[in-house]
Amino acid sequence: MISHEKETKQAESKEFTRQEEEAAAGREETGGESGADKMSDEAEPETDTATAAPTPEEEAFLWKDKYMRLSAEFDNYRKRTLREKMELVDTGGADVIKTLLPVLDDMDRALDSMQRTEDVASVRSGIELIHAKLVDTLRQKGLAEIKSVGEKLDTDYHEAVAKIPAPDKKQKGYIVDVAQKGYTLKDKVVRHAKVVVGE
Repeated sequence: MISHEKETKQAESKEFTRQEEEAAAGREETGGESGADKMSDEAEPETDTATAAPTPEEEAFLWKDKYMRLSAEFDNYRKRTLREKMELVDTGGADVIKTLLPVLDDMDRALDSMQRTEDVASVRSGIELIHAKLVDTLRQKGLAEIKSVGEKLDTDYHEAVAKIPAPDKKQKGYIVDVAQKGYTLKDKVVRHAKVVVGE
């Protein structure tokens, strides 16, 4: 009787050991998780933190950060445009001066030649050539003379410095003489023409 119980216990112990070994083998095949573990994992709902709405403090921090970055970018932009504008003014002046240097050279040669010659006609023709070169150089840079004599007075371009009786009725309100020429630079007035108007 005792031996029969012993055999039964040994059989049960072997069966239990066999079941444990099968369970361990199953866990190794499924990556270390038993079926019960897998079911418990599947039962837990997945929470997505990326879609969660930010708290008011987080949102305020994000807006503050965005404002600070935008303010810094604008400040950098303002400084850069101011620097570029100053450089443009400097280089623009240098460009005009470079184009006027040949005219200055011609003027120096004319003055030197005036000291050594008594031929007034050749000096006059030389000065006229230099003047024409200067006018042409300035015209290439966008400078244009304001037409005045015979034109109707236009306060956008002309400044009346005197009025005289018009020699003809048709010249009443029109410019009859110019005291100082006026100029535009690329269609913008840089100096108004000072004119005499008939009345």
